[in-house]
Amino acid sequence: MTDPNAPSLLAPLFSSPAMRSILDDRARLQRMLDFEAALARAEASVGVIPAAAVDSIVAACQAKLYDLGAIAEASVGGGNLAIPLVKMLTAQVMKADESAAGYVHWGATSQDVIDTALMLDLRAAIDALTADLDKAIAGFKALAQRHRNQPSVARTWLQHALPMPFGLKLAGYAAALDRTRDRLRRLRKEALVLQFGGAAGTLAALGDRGFEVAEKLATELDLPLPDAPWHSHRDRLAEIASALAILAGTCGKIARDVSLLMQTDVQEAFEPAAAGRGGSSTMPHKRNPVGSVVALAAATLAPQLAATILAAQVQEHERATGGWQAEWPTFPALLMAASAGLAAIVDIAEGLEIDPARMCANLDATHGLIMAEAVSFALAVKLGKSAAHMLVEEAGKKAVADKRPLKDVLAGDVRVTAHLSKDDLTRLFDPLSYQGAAQTFIDRQIAPSKPKT
Repeated sequence: MTDPNAPSLLAPLFSSPAMRSILDDRARLQRMLDFEAALARAEASVGVIPAAAVDSIVAACQAKLYDLGAIAEASVGGGNLAIPLVKMLTAQVMKADESAAGYVHWGATSQDVIDTALMLDLRAAIDALTADLDKAIAGFKALAQRHRNQPSVARTWLQHALPMPFGLKLAGYAAALDRTRDRLRRLRKEALVLQFGGAAGTLAALGDRGFEVAEKLATELDLPLPDAPWHSHRDRLAEIASALAILAGTCGKIARDVSLLMQTDVQEAFEPAAAGRGGSSTMPHKRNPVGSVVALAAATLAPQLAATILAAQVQEHERATGGWQAEWPTFPALLMAASAGLAAIVDIAEGLEIDPARMCANLDATHGLIMAEAVSFALAVKLGKSAAHMLVEEAGKKAVADKRPLKDVLAGDVRVTAHLSKDDLTRLFDPLSYQGAAQTFIDRQIAPSKPKT
């Protein structure tokens, strides 16, 4: 079982290959064993356990030596995976060195193993997500540069609003994903910290050497050492969960746009084509937005999963009864969902197909009404904003009623031609003449990312 919240048959659809590998049960078990091996080395280095015990403990910390099914079944009685694992690890060490077996898991508690393994899981997961973010951001930046002078319809409330360069929409995708990449990079440095506190967060079993062991253990695992153990303080995990949900939501926003652009009545942009992609079981003509669908599903799932992590912050005293345990199946599911949405967006960013002719045709679908604001503001300089607005609104209604281009209606109105020449109207009805600061905004959003300190 890879994703505890979904059958394995659905795993390729709702997770990336990299994330499935990272969250594979044996890989996650290995990270728990990595904690035990690092603990033995750290404790031996400061004289808490005999140095002679380390090799046997470390040699036994190989996931391939253990029966995953047996650990899973035994966890029901113990209440977590660490308890049966430590027992099996101790038995494995005993085969080689009976005296060394007595020093397995010395002074640690189950939560130290599980939480630190989660930190290692999240570190690998964030690295995988960052690699995909790099691809998606680069893809959208390149598309934005390529299509920065392609006029298209800007839509508000799903209605035609104004013309805009299509590159601005694409640059916005790149910038939003870049912000999430910054969040994840920051959290990788700040939120992924060692968990090591012993039974009640005091490391009392290690006497006066506890903090020294913690320092060595943090170094062994290449994790920051927090100010103190955080067994029942889950704010760091809540922030990570929130960032993952934001990532899924950003991917969902992009997917929503792409799926709308692919509609038969719009047909301005398309997911990359490939044999067998986007087809229907009965309708040969269909080209469905299959990647967008996955990203949208992930964006629907992620907030609920993140909400579970947020709710799990309310934990009792020094160790939790329920909140901590609720995190175990939730984080893998959240990571899977986020990875699925992002993988779909990478595919779109690297292969989005754009139809410039269709974009131009859609711009003209309202026969010039989309340029009404441009004319209104040009007239406002002469007539005042309110009078100009009323005049162009009247012309727009006439154009619709008579099924005539707005430009022709305006050209026949002396109230307009008294202030705007034929050349003025021609210029005002050029979509690229009315883009304001759009090119500046594109540049600002696709500029090379600045190093974060």
